[in-house]
Order: sequence, then structure tokens, then C-alpha cells
Amino acid sequence: MKNHLLVFSGNSNKKLALDICKHLKIKLGDANIDCFSDGETRVKINQNARGHDVFVIQSISSPANESLMELLIMIDALKRASAQRITAVLPYFGYARQDRKDQPRVPITAKLVANLLTVAGADRVLTVDLHAGQIQGFFDIPLDHLFAFKIFADYRKKFRLKGDIVIVSPDVGSIKTARAYAKRFRCGLAIVDKRRVNDKEAEVMHIMGDVKGKVAIIVDDMVATAGSLVEAVEAVKKKGALEVYAAVTHPVLCGPAIERIKRSQLKELIVTDTIPIGEEKMISRIKVLSVAPLLAEAIKRIHNEVSLSVLFK
Repeated sequence: MKNHLLVFSGNSNKKLALDICKHLKIKLGDANIDCFSDGETRVKINQNARGHDVFVIQSISSPANESLMELLIMIDALKRASAQRITAVLPYFGYARQDRKDQPRVPITAKLVANLLTVAGADRVLTVDLHAGQIQGFFDIPLDHLFAFKIFADYRKKFRLKGDIVIVSPDVGSIKTARAYAKRFRCGLAIVDKRRVNDKEAEVMHIMGDVKGKVAIIVDDMVATAGSLVEAVEAVKKKGALEVYAAVTHPVLCGPAIERIKRSQLKELIVTDTIPIGEEKMISRIKVLSVAPLLAEAIKRIHNEVSLSVLFK
């Protein structure tokens, strides 16, 4: 007899979790997540999880510390409730930007979070568009890494852009992602060569590739303060691009991001709902696509012990 599939959610992705459950045709698991009077996270699972295949959906997004603790405590609670297998579903894997020791006396937080998830009791991890592919190697448990480019490609088919398209990588680190988009869209590739002034500012140098007279689509895994994105937009426009769009998976959108986007020449910022966007940040130039169908299909395939390779085509 196959074990029952249960889906629980932390506070950061409640709407996404409900959408995933609709696709799976099941109810969202019943759990209370709140705080003690001193601010400590309190979790209680209100239904039987013994022997079940459990998926916990939680992005490690703002407030990142609270989101991470909620996730770890939920996993611990489910482990102690004798769940047979626990899969941590992280639409957005936070703390991923420090993935190597590139300066003296700095941590590798991506590895730290991988260790915490494993020690808490996660048996498997499912995530979308990691900031760096090598993070997969930080885990000693299975990790399934999904990509959002199919979601953006499907949207592009519905929203027909006029003119030739060129995919633009905003920096050298995003070349692999940009190449995958260019291959799927069957179009050219350009790269923004920039040099970072400090951890908050980046100076654009020049564009490698032809963007003149074309519709440019800048692709990246995340947009935080939008500094690099806006710099790339302005650089591409100066080189003669007709219009500039951006397809970015994770809308962190912190600090001056919204104001920078408003003042920029960006035609549209297309993101996913891996991180919920508050109403105060929703402007007309932001279009949100859902990863619920992708994650729901992945969860169903993991539960049924079926290959996920079809999701990468």
C-alpha cells in the first residue's frame, strides 16, 4: 500500500502551497506556526503524519531568519511525528550567495544551510534555480534542481514579441543560464561585461554580442536591489536595443529595487512566485508567473518514484 502524500507549508509560501495542492487535488496539511511570547518559533502538526510521504514548502526569503527557523522546526516536528520521508521544497534557496570562500574570514552559508536541513531530518530537497549549481554538491541527501526557463518560454509563446530577440546575460556568472534560454528561444546571445565596485555597486564596461535593433531579454536567477539589472538595461539600450525585458526567477526586490525599476527603461520584469511579492511592490511593469504546476508535477513524480527528467525538456 502506497504511503499517503502530505503537503505542509511555512508562512512564506502559503498561497503557492495552496496552488500546488490544487494541482495535486489534495488539501494542504494542517499545522500551526506562530511564536511564543519571547519571539521563538512554535510549530504544531495537527494531523497524523506517521508513515507518510511529506513535502514541506518554504522559501528561505524575507524575513530569511524566521523562514529558515520555521522550516527547520517543521522538519523536526514531522520527523518526531514518524513521517516516513520528508522532502524540503525550497522554491527559493536563501543564503545561497555565499557559496565559496572568496575573501578571508567569510562563511559559506549555502553549505551551512545544507547541513542544517540534513541534521533537522530532511531526506530530500527540491528547489528551483539555485544561485550557483555547485550548491547541489553541498548536500549528502538527494537534491532535485528544477529550472524555470520552460515557464518563461511558455509565456513568451503567448506574448509574441515583435522583432529579433537576443538573450542577455547580466554578468559572466549567468552565462550558462542565458545560453540555455538562447538555445530554447533559438536566438542570439549577448553578455554584459561588468566590474563590481563593491558589494552594492557595479560598473558596466561593455556588451559582448549584437543587440542593436533587437528586443533584448535579460535573464538571471534573482533580482535583489535591481542595481545590476538596471545597469544592464541602460547598457543594452545605449547599444541600440529596441526594447528590454527581464526574465528573473526569484523576485527578492529589496531596498531601492522598485524605485530603480520605475526609473529604468525596462519594458517588463517577468518573475515567478517562488517569493511572494507584497502589494506595495506590485507595479504595472512586473508580471508574475506561477511555478505551482512545475512543483506540483515534481512532487507527484517524486512521490510515485518516477523520473523527473521530462521536466527539463
